[in-house]
Amino acid sequence: MYGASMSNLFQPTALVGAIAIAMGFSATASAQDSVNASLDTLVVTATRSEEKIKDVPSRISIIEPQILDQSPIAELPHLLMSDASIDMMQYGGYGQAASIFTRGTNSTHTLVLRDGVRLNTGSAGAASLAFIDTTDIKQIELLKGPASVLYGTDAIGGVVQLISKTPEKTSAFVTGEMGEHNTYKAVIGADLAEDGFYAQIRGQRLESDGTQVTNLKDPNIKTGSYDQKGFSTKIGVEKQQYAASIDYSENNGQSQYITDNDTYTGVKNVTQDFKNEIINIKGRVNINDDISVHARLSQFKDDLEQNESQDAIYNTTKEAELYSKWQFTPSQNILVGVAHKNIESDVLSGSAPYGVDYLKDVASTGYFIQHQYQSDKLHTQAGLRVEDHETFGTHTVGQVAARYQLLPQTSIYSNIGTAFRAPTNNDLYALNWGGNPDLKPEESISYEIGLDQIITDQFTFGLSIYRNEVDNLITWQNGKNFNVKEATFTGGELNLNWANDDLFWDLGYAYVQPKDKATDTDLNRRPRQSLTLTTGLQNEVYGISTSLSAKSKPKNGSNVSGYATIDVNAYWNINQNVKVFTNIQNIGDVEYKTTSASQWGQDIYYINGGRLASVGVTFRY
Repeated sequence: MYGASMSNLFQPTALVGAIAIAMGFSATASAQDSVNASLDTLVVTATRSEEKIKDVPSRISIIEPQILDQSPIAELPHLLMSDASIDMMQYGGYGQAASIFTRGTNSTHTLVLRDGVRLNTGSAGAASLAFIDTTDIKQIELLKGPASVLYGTDAIGGVVQLISKTPEKTSAFVTGEMGEHNTYKAVIGADLAEDGFYAQIRGQRLESDGTQVTNLKDPNIKTGSYDQKGFSTKIGVEKQQYAASIDYSENNGQSQYITDNDTYTGVKNVTQDFKNEIINIKGRVNINDDISVHARLSQFKDDLEQNESQDAIYNTTKEAELYSKWQFTPSQNILVGVAHKNIESDVLSGSAPYGVDYLKDVASTGYFIQHQYQSDKLHTQAGLRVEDHETFGTHTVGQVAARYQLLPQTSIYSNIGTAFRAPTNNDLYALNWGGNPDLKPEESISYEIGLDQIITDQFTFGLSIYRNEVDNLITWQNGKNFNVKEATFTGGELNLNWANDDLFWDLGYAYVQPKDKATDTDLNRRPRQSLTLTTGLQNEVYGISTSLSAKSKPKNGSNVSGYATIDVNAYWNINQNVKVFTNIQNIGDVEYKTTSASQWGQDIYYINGGRLASVGVTFRY
């Protein structure tokens, strides 16, 4: 199966065989709870407040704590591959740059947050996914569809939010994991929790020789080594009438990659130093039982410095947000808020007349309002946002959504919403990279309907159909950025979930047509079909799981291939203090092309990282 192309894999017989093979392994991550318990999982991304996932009038999925705890060395791009609606494209393997495509939309159309803090950079527009440490992450929420009403620019395709851990009891732990390619990671942490007060500290260190970055077999071109270290700390108080917290995290290291930007020397190894830093201050006051006020001040810094040249990119995002929620009837609430952000980029690459050198900052202020109605059968959400952008003036977006409990075991939902994305500083000012100061913001309107059915106490079924229309899509043509494209993203998603005692399986299938409306051709590198399957056995003592991730070959993919990979995880809690575990990413050591790596006509492609097998142990106190 490993050598099969996706054109063959998605033939009916081959697809059945792939599912059968995957289920032949025992396996995955969320068996411990029943299906009904999973439906009661609380999420915050869709509405800014805790809400059961079964009541959200949109499609939202989660990567649960059990999955995140499986492997400290699992990087964020790999974790996101577990959702069929997401396509991850990585420029090589472990520690290499990665792009996220949610429901076929551009890599800059997915907003990435950590506890509300924006991680998308002002220069590139996307988040540096490979450099984000997940050591302190409790849960990852994946909201599909537009979310500009609550979050402003960038959320055209969806939102990925990393929810950090908050101490629940006083404890400490040490974890170590070692794997192939001289890869290891050590994590140490301590928590304090007493009478609503809490404090937390984490430290981590990772090193890896890396894997083959491209299909070029040149002994002079090394693999992409990667190392990082960092720490995080949090202190706060959580009471019924008030809450406050200060969160600081820092992650830095070095990443080696290859480039062929030099016409004369061709492909060569280069290294870059990276550092990202988050400061997040949050507070809440309950004025009475019905009115609460929330405030946040945050800063995110994302820096890259090249070691073989003077090139450097420095990004800083500062945000201030204030909003209030009023529960004015038992079934209705209204949320009103204002958010101000300043995004600064300092970019230096090359030298005149061919280099890029600019320092720009852009400010914007958003005013938003959201109304919710919640009853036993009906949940509605309607919102409006007015964004006052320093460069592009006033922009208004809105969203209306509803979920209705049609039958005791059947609910349906529908939503319609608009969103926008302001061009990045690179889009506007990196003139020798195609920058165009005359660009307009990208605008979208999205329609979605869905059905969720509880078939039995153990078995649920979910179906979504959507269409996302994007105007003024920014594209690169003849060496310059233009608003010349209109694009449509039409697709559907199917989810099947089964759990019975310790056994479970979760199946996800996604189909999307990512069309360039002017030419009626597929956008580059977007697979139309995706399939994920996790299955296994899991309880408080031991577990074993297997996950299948498969993508079809893109119709307009520049020779990019489809693929199918399988991961395996197993663990054993020897006692309450000791846990041993093992992970095998891509057990078949499948290699596939992800995107072209050549700028000078050579047949060079980035490839995935191949297999990464590891073992680890955790000591708890």
